Amino acid sequence: MLQKFLASKDGTTAVEYALIAGILVLAIVTGVTELGRYVGATYDNVADEVTAATN
Repeated sequence: MLQKFLASKDGTTAVEYALIAGILVLAIVTGVTELGRYVGATYDNVADEVTAATN
């Protein structure tokens, strides 16, 4: 029974898929965070220019 368990590849495949999914989630979260920072900085710059133009 132990030999059959050690020879099985089902668990290995599940672990590989979990690692791939984790890496994808990390990449998506990082990308969205950086995009949010970029958009926020852009809006801050526009707000500063509008404030300067109205004064």
